[in-house]
Amino acid sequence: MNGAINYVSCGLLWVALLFRLPDLTRRRPDPSLRAIVGVLAFASLCFLFGAPPTVALINHVTGVPNAAAPLTYAAITAYSAALLVLIACWRGGPSVRRTTCNWICGYAAVLVGIAVLFTLGHTTKERRTDFDTYYAMAPWVAEMVVLYLLAHLTATGVSALWALRWAREPEVRQRPWLRASLLTIGAGTVLSAGYSSSKLLAVAARWSGRDWPTLGTSVPPLCAGLGALLTVAGVLLPVVVHHLSAWGDFVRLAPLEAVLEPVLRERSLRLDRPRSPLLWATWRRSTVLNGLREIETLLDRELYDAVHDTELERLRSEGRRLDGAPGAHDLAAAAAWAATITAAARRRTSGQPAAAPFGGAVPLLLPRDPEVLVRIADAVKQAEGKGRSPAPGPAAAGSV
Repeated sequence: MNGAINYVSCGLLWVALLFRLPDLTRRRPDPSLRAIVGVLAFASLCFLFGAPPTVALINHVTGVPNAAAPLTYAAITAYSAALLVLIACWRGGPSVRRTTCNWICGYAAVLVGIAVLFTLGHTTKERRTDFDTYYAMAPWVAEMVVLYLLAHLTATGVSALWALRWAREPEVRQRPWLRASLLTIGAGTVLSAGYSSSKLLAVAARWSGRDWPTLGTSVPPLCAGLGALLTVAGVLLPVVVHHLSAWGDFVRLAPLEAVLEPVLRERSLRLDRPRSPLLWATWRRSTVLNGLREIETLLDRELYDAVHDTELERLRSEGRRLDGAPGAHDLAAAAAWAATITAAARRRTSGQPAAAPFGGAVPLLLPRDPEVLVRIADAVKQAEGKGRSPAPGPAAAGSV
């Protein structure tokens, strides 16, 4: 892998890292988020330090012929540890803290071992691409090479086993994006294992007096590059899906916000839109909730019940199942909320009192769940698409 590919890969990882850093400042105690940032940061360093021009620069600046080698090995080791910690955090469980501490302590010991063994060894001749096999017979240096390769192989093997086994569990099968993420991580770590496996074979060949240059210098960079990119793609997949889903919610909530627009404008409840598009879905949801709280005392219970019962009967007559996601009850409730909220918004702007507020004998709470709000907004849009208001007039409400 030439330097250009390394630098492009490193740049892409830095872009992904820039998108995650703001979340880290807001949710610093989240261990899985710290692990994601660690995976991205150390993976980028692996590409950066592994590029031949960077190797030459580090060796020249430090004045040590092969100073880039232990730095690259340290980045690979830290990346391996971060990946193990991330998967352990995702999986959770009562022993997650102990498991992550064990991995961190174990790989910290490997980092110390790499530094000590490199200091004890003698690597006077600079080797930019074949350091592992060239010094495979050198005292202390050979041990350092085997140490970091075994640490990397262990991390990739355990990560692949965890990810692929977890992806087969029933609860994960019901979450397709998580399963796709785990399968991608599993494929990436299996491919990454080819990096350390091929290098170990090349080193073993040197011990036996043979030389396999292709296995030691050509195959490992290819496995490392493709494996790391696949693994990082799997790590980022849930994040990307989350933001795409948030953008979808932002667009789908627009009809409900439009219904509440007169109330929001009259009461000056609209929040300023944040600069980051990643926060627009949260901004629109907060604006909608502000409007709902303002009309809470004007919600008509009789209208809600009437629309709910009529919509439920219609869905049943169409053969809609009562279970599922969403089922007939969910859709009927969304239609009832759409009608009730629209009528309450009109009452607020016209100054009319509610006929039967929800604050009666059996109070019902306003919906605040994001999925429910989106479902209500869809009901508003559907009613408008059919050329009718989601809220029937007094005569229609009484006849429902």
